[in-house]
Amino acid sequence: MISDSEIKKKGMEVLIKELGEVEAERFITLITREPFDYTEWQKDLWKDKTVVELCKEAMEYIKEREKKG
Repeated sequence: MISDSEIKKKGMEVLIKELGEVEAERFITLITREPFDYTEWQKDLWKDKTVVELCKEAMEYIKEREKKG
């Protein structure tokens, strides 16, 4: 298990890599600006997808990322 600090560090690295510095900061601001219940948000995030569909999409995403290097 990694520490909370390491999770924060890796999370920011991913956000910056995927969104860029400005949009990563904007994301953090959006999340912290209002009361946010991650569990409730996640319930509706993929409500129209099955676990099998999500798994398939995740595997396809990983393969695409590996191709890009």
